[in-house]
Amino acid sequence: MSRFYVTTTIPYVNARPHLGFALELVQADVLARRARQAGREVRFLTGTDDNSLKNVLAAEAEGVPVQDLVDRNAAAFAGLRAPLALSFDDFIRTSSDPRHRIGVERLWERVAASGDLYRKHYEGLYCVGCEQFYTSDELTGDGLCAEHLTRPRRVAEENWFFRLSRYGDRLRELIAGGTLRIELAARRNEVLALIDSGLHDFSVSRSQRRARGWGIPVPGDPDQVVYVWWDALGNYVTSLGYGTAAPDVERWWGPERPPGTADGASTSTTTGTSTGTGTGTGRDTAAGRRRVHLAGKGVLRFHAVYWPAMLLSAGLPLPTDVLVHDYLTVDGRKISKSAGTAVDPAELAAEVGTDAVRWWLLRDVPRVGDADYTRERLVARADGDLAGGLGNVVHRIVTMVHSYRGGRVPEPAGHQPSPLPELADACAAAGGRIDAALEAFDFRRATAAVWSIVEEANRAVEATRPWESARAERGGDTAAGARLDAVLAALHRGCAELAVAVEPFLPGAAARIAAQVTPVGGELPPAGPLFPRIGA
Repeated sequence: MSRFYVTTTIPYVNARPHLGFALELVQADVLARRARQAGREVRFLTGTDDNSLKNVLAAEAEGVPVQDLVDRNAAAFAGLRAPLALSFDDFIRTSSDPRHRIGVERLWERVAASGDLYRKHYEGLYCVGCEQFYTSDELTGDGLCAEHLTRPRRVAEENWFFRLSRYGDRLRELIAGGTLRIELAARRNEVLALIDSGLHDFSVSRSQRRARGWGIPVPGDPDQVVYVWWDALGNYVTSLGYGTAAPDVERWWGPERPPGTADGASTSTTTGTSTGTGTGTGRDTAAGRRRVHLAGKGVLRFHAVYWPAMLLSAGLPLPTDVLVHDYLTVDGRKISKSAGTAVDPAELAAEVGTDAVRWWLLRDVPRVGDADYTRERLVARADGDLAGGLGNVVHRIVTMVHSYRGGRVPEPAGHQPSPLPELADACAAAGGRIDAALEAFDFRRATAAVWSIVEEANRAVEATRPWESARAERGGDTAAGARLDAVLAALHRGCAELAVAVEPFLPGAAARIAAQVTPVGGELPPAGPLFPRIGA
């Protein structure tokens, strides 16, 4: 069985989660659910980045112990499972998960063995919000961090550095050749331009003093702690038991090689069309693995440059895909905790429902460009598409089966062609269209494939007008009764197909649709509303 390993970034826990991270969680959940539908073995990982200076400063501002603050906020992130209907298989916390520290230490030791770590004195401009050093030409004209619009601090200290400059040519070859796929193409080009401009070694530790004693000590140098990005990026393998006595790394990630000798993903012998579920892609490893990272555009360099270089140094395979999304905004500003534009996804789901939140994130957010959130847009989309569209068409069809056939779905006569060929075609094509869209990291196009079934079902009802056939049948027209049976059977089949197609996107709604169109004792359950109207 081929394997599909999908991860989100792990966010800082200096505050509760916001809707911007919910976007990434829901996107990853869709990919995981669709891969399971395709019969793949799936592992979906998320978690929290506890070992950040931002978390320390937030705890100091509140006057609480750091561990108390990260425990409280990490619980809020883990608690998004139910409000967002998430299906993650693993949740890692970098401050407390026993797998993590030993894995980070193992990764450090492997990179050290390759000769890629050294100490030096450094002075530079440091943005606490990004947890990153910047050169002056990477800042705005006013000398601000472009991500947070804050002025970086000048920091001088002696740290450990990683020889990133050693890996520029290899990274370029792997990315340009598609072994490491970065989607979208514009983001891939952005990474290639960064590599072409020359990669500089970067600091991978902080002094215990500046880290306030919070973080994982550097192996063999307890006066330093591992830099938060090195620490956090490692979660993709530490969660697999990397460095422990019972690792699951080879199963999901691939074999470890001598330090400094990793060659990225090996070539697969599988053939076929590449899909979002990876059912047959030349970029799979020989064992049929895909290792997919989702990340926001603001952390692209860490996931597409720093992390692959670390893996090359440690002798581990690379991810096969880095899928990069843009931002959600509120009033044109990025949703962020520090900017005061946060929207709590759990509170929003409690107010408008899980389906409404997931559907807006998947149906309205474009593949390219930031999306501006308003409650009005979310409500309009939910009421129009879900209550007025998807829910309405299923309710109409189930109601007609009850009205005209006592709730019993007619058996089509023989092996006749479908009386609703356009609906049958939309159902047959939906799976391929969904997979192609998800492979292109285009959730809006994937939901459009689902919506084509809804549209065709509505058109079919209006074109065939079953109520007229029922009236004619009551008047003694047996041919009209046969036509009605065939149409109702085809419409019911369309509803069943719709439940399957919508499941990765709206798992709760899919279960409710399936329940309404599955006979119990030979009869369909009574029709009921699938979605409430949220607006007035």
